[in-house]
Amino acid sequence: MQDRLTWAQSACARVMRPLVRLALGMGLKHPHLESMLRDLLLDEATRLWRRQGVSAPNISQLAVTTGLNRKDVTARVRRPADPLPHTELSAAAKTFTRWLQLATQNPALQTLPVAANGEDLSFEDVAREASRGDVHHRAVLDELMRLGMCSRTGANHVELTAEGFVPTADLQSTLAFLGDNLRDHAAAAVSNTLGEAPLMLERAVFAEGLSESDVDSVHQSVRQNWSQLHRDLVGQLTEAIARTGGQGSRRLRIGIYLFHEEREEAGE
Repeated sequence: MQDRLTWAQSACARVMRPLVRLALGMGLKHPHLESMLRDLLLDEATRLWRRQGVSAPNISQLAVTTGLNRKDVTARVRRPADPLPHTELSAAAKTFTRWLQLATQNPALQTLPVAANGEDLSFEDVAREASRGDVHHRAVLDELMRLGMCSRTGANHVELTAEGFVPTADLQSTLAFLGDNLRDHAAAAVSNTLGEAPLMLERAVFAEGLSESDVDSVHQSVRQNWSQLHRDLVGQLTEAIARTGGQGSRRLRIGIYLFHEEREEAGE
C-alpha cells in the first residue's frame, strides 16, 4: 500500500510540475495553490461519493475521503465560481471552426461579406448556423477580431487569418484553453490508469539525441498531418452533431501536442 501511495505521489508531482511553473510565472503563491487544492479535493470527493450512489455526502464522509478537517470541509461546501470561460461553449470558437471547415473545402470562402445578402455565403450566415442564432453575428465577429482570428478587408468583408482557434492575443482565453485541454488530456490518462471503461486513446512517442533541425522538421511534419486530421475530424463531428440535432449526451475533445527542450546532463 505504501508503494502505491509513493508511486501515485510521484506521478502527481510530474504532472503538476509544469502547472507549478505556470502558477509561479503568473504570480500565484503557496496559499493560493493550497486553497485551490482543498477546493478540488472536496469537489472530487463529492463526485466520488455520488458515483457510488450517495447523492449528498455528509461532512464526515468528505472529511474522511479528503483528509481535510470537518471545519475546513464545512467552510468549503459551496463550490467557488470558475472565472474562466468554458471554451467548448464559445460561439466564437464554434463559428471559427465552421468557417475554417468551409474555407478548407473552398479557399474562396477565406474571405466573406460580413452581412447576409441573400446570394453569397456571409459571415452572418456562418455565425448564425454555428451559434444556432443565440449570439448576434456582430458580437461574434468583434470577439474573433479581438482574438486575432480574422481581420477586416475593406468596409464590408472579413478574412480568416488563423489556422486554428488558439487565441494567444487574449490571456484569459489562452488560460481557459490551457485548462480545458490539459484537464481532458489528463482525465483520459487517469481514467485508463484507474481501469475505468471504456479505455481512452492516449498515446505518445519519445526520442532524444536529436538536433535542432531534426526537431524543427518533425514539428512541421506533425503540424501538417494534424491540419489534415483536424479537417477530417471537424467534418465527421459536424455530420454527427447534425444527426443528433446537438442533443446527444456525450462530449468529446481530441487533441495533439509536441514538446521539446534541451536534455539534462547526467548529474544535473
